[in-house]
Order: sequence, then C-alpha cells, then structure tokens
Amino acid sequence: MNVIDQCWRWNPNWRSHRLELAKCSVGFAGKMINNIGNGVVHYKVTDPSDDPLNPKPGTLRYGASMIKGKVWITFKRNMKITLHKPLLISSFTAIDGRGVDVHIAGPSCLLVYKATDVIIHGLRIYHCKSQPASLVMGPDGNVVQLGQVDGDAIRLVTARKIWIDHNTLYECEDGLLDVTRGSTNVTVSNNWFRNQDKVMLLGHDDGYVRDKGLKATVVFNHFGPNCNQRMPRVRHGYAHVANNLYQGWKQYAIGGSMDPSIKSEANFFIAPEGNKEVTWRLGNNVDNVLWKFYSVGDAFTNGASFKQTGIRGAKPNYNHEQSFKVANAEKVKALTSSSGVLKCSKTSKC
Repeated sequence: MNVIDQCWRWNPNWRSHRLELAKCSVGFAGKMINNIGNGVVHYKVTDPSDDPLNPKPGTLRYGASMIKGKVWITFKRNMKITLHKPLLISSFTAIDGRGVDVHIAGPSCLLVYKATDVIIHGLRIYHCKSQPASLVMGPDGNVVQLGQVDGDAIRLVTARKIWIDHNTLYECEDGLLDVTRGSTNVTVSNNWFRNQDKVMLLGHDDGYVRDKGLKATVVFNHFGPNCNQRMPRVRHGYAHVANNLYQGWKQYAIGGSMDPSIKSEANFFIAPEGNKEVTWRLGNNVDNVLWKFYSVGDAFTNGASFKQTGIRGAKPNYNHEQSFKVANAEKVKALTSSSGVLKCSKTSKC
C-alpha cells in the first residue's frame, strides 16, 4: 500500500472510525483536520433522487448544500444518482462512498465553487454533459445562479484545500477534473482516470494570471487506458506529479503553457505505439529557463521520453503536514494497484 492507504486501510473496523480518513491526506491539501472534531454532522444519503432547487432530506444534494458547518456524508446502500444540475458542495464537506457502490452518472456532476476543506472519496463519476445556465441550490442553502458548465466530472472554481481520493472517473464531455480560477492547495490521489480525451486541467486559461498561485499534488493515480492528453495540463501554477502510472497516451501525458513549474517524480510511463514523448508545451518561449519542467527518478518504458526544461527543477517545498516520501518508480504498479473506487465490505479491511 502507498502512504495514504497505509494510514487507514489496515483497520478492519474502519467503518467505526471513518473520520480518521481526514488525517491521511498528503501533498498540498495537507491534513483535512478541519473536517473533523467538534460539531460534525453525520449525514446518510438514503434517497438517490435529485431536486436542484428544493433538495429533499436524505438526498445527496441536501447533505452537500443545505447543512451548515462540518458534514460527513455517507450512503445507506448502493445507488446510482442522476444529477439534473451541477451539485454545489459546501465548505467543510466530506463525501465518503466507502462500503457501498455509488455512481454519479450525469448529466450534471460535481462543482466546488468558492469553498474550502472538501473531501471527495469513493465515487464513480461518468457521462457528465455540458449544461446551460441555471439556478441551483448552493452552499448553506442559498440559491445560486450558475453560468453554462462544460461537462466535467469534478470542477473546482476558486476553491482551496481540496482532497480528491479513490474515485473512478471516465467518459465525460469535457474533462474529468478542472482546477480553475484561483483554486489552490489541492491533492489528487489514488484515482483511476480512463477512457477520456482531456483528463485534468490545472489553471483556467492563459490569461487568468491569478492561477500563478495554484499548487497541486497529483500522486498514486492510474491514467489509462484510452486517455489522450492533460494528465495534467498546467497553466501558470505548480504541480508535483509523483508515483503515477501512465498506461499510454495519444497527444501527450504532461503538458503546460504560461511558464508553469512541474516536477515529475518517480512516475511509471508506458509509451504507446505512436507518440513516445511524455511532455507538451504551448508558447513562444518553451525553451526558456522560466519553464521548470523537470523529471527525477521517472521510469520510461516502451521508448517513452521526457524533454526537460529549466534549471534545478521545481521543488514542492511542502510543510510538515503536507510532506511524504516518494517511492521508487519500480514500485508504482503496486502502489497504484488499488487506484479508483475500493471494494470495502462491512466486516473486513478495504
């Protein structure tokens, strides 16, 4: 097991200690201790229906949007939830799908908008579609006017301290994860991304300079099969991409624009039969030393190659609660073997 999973999966009584998960995150999200402690509301989803403006008690939207303060959401049974409009997730909310099989099957999916301290764990999210502007129930029970959304599985907008762990995401109209408009302190770990053109975008667009403050950790994920590009694509900000398994790509695996800094560390790259180059850059100064596009300890198989740019690499400079030991690349297949939604029974270890 990797360092995150070792923190909690060993315990056969994990169901009685669900909130211990918050102490297990690493990377830029840090420990999610603001989600636990005094005052946590334990909310169980019992109803898979969805009403975007008048959520019923027992539905996911009621738990994620209507309850103020710390909320830890679990699910009574296996269920498939069809969201009719984007689900806005309030600050200090944990969505915990462990122990059951929870599907978020579009057409709308998850949106973290101007929120902080959010955990998304153990969900299957797929078939998300673009949606026109609409009114939805937002954080703390306030109606919000949303503009058009593009069809991402999970989108972060001006969000901070977000942990996305052990989800399975695939086949969405736009991307699987967008981290945009000043979002930062994000950890993306243990997820399985597959069957997708654009996978993960870190940074809104080339003109949104506020994303220079973006910091994201992408660790222990499995990319593929059938992923084309953006694993991730970084604009302006910084990404530490470590111990991930790349099961091929078409255009590229890791790319960027607007002078981002990327440290690729001890990943395992399996090149496809076509394009062998891992990286991609957009801009007139792609060979400029401002581009810290750095590989250390990566494993390259089937002819994979990595064009490095910049001097001395790009260190994450984690604090104590964010730091973790990156494993050797030859261990990545084992460390990512449980990526995606876990199979957890009621009476055994996950």
